[in-house]
Amino acid sequence: MEMGSSPRTVEEIFKDYTARRTAIVRALTYDVDEFYGACDPDKENLCLYGHSTETWEVNLPAEEVPPELPEPALGINFARDGMDRKDWLTLVAVHSDSWLLAVAFYFGARLNRNDRKRLFSLINDLPTVYEVVTERKSLKEKPSVVDSGSKPRGSTKRSNDGLPKSNPKPPQENVDEDEDEHSETLCGSCGGNYNQDEFWICCDICERWFHGKCVKITPAKAESIKHYKCPSCSMKRNRQ
Repeated sequence: MEMGSSPRTVEEIFKDYTARRTAIVRALTYDVDEFYGACDPDKENLCLYGHSTETWEVNLPAEEVPPELPEPALGINFARDGMDRKDWLTLVAVHSDSWLLAVAFYFGARLNRNDRKRLFSLINDLPTVYEVVTERKSLKEKPSVVDSGSKPRGSTKRSNDGLPKSNPKPPQENVDEDEDEHSETLCGSCGGNYNQDEFWICCDICERWFHGKCVKITPAKAESIKHYKCPSCSMKRNRQ
């Protein structure tokens, strides 16, 4: 659907892949009700597109033959009402993973063997859309002891009295052990891995961890929040 200046290097292609993946993950998780509504079975063949601007859209396939970019799965809307909602979203996630790889390796067709291997290695370090949607990669993983310094550094959670509780920085000799322990901690929004240099915040309702930037919470803003509710939990509460 879109075509600007094509990414050429491994880093540029991976950045493009990450942005498209983030958009699709958002469509299938936090924007899932909006996405579900957009996939009207009475409409023609529809596709889910993730754009390099981290935005998603449900639209008709490109009219150009052949298209400028590989196209996503056609007709995802037709199966919507004939399947269990969770199974349908899982199916869309699997097809989306295939499309994301197709686009990445379309851009990477001119890379040499080592660069293609490096590109796939970078992609493979991220959870797939399927893993995020089905929570095969646990989004609820979190440290069990608040004060031990075992939770992700730069993160915030509330104490029982409602006041912000910051965790002590672990001793230097325990840093590697701490990083290994949280290498599987994933952001509940983008599905990205834990990074000790980024600010994280935990939802007090579902207890999932989020990059502050993904939920638009800064460390300063977190200090004034007594009980943090992620966007998903906030929407669920509003619908009740």
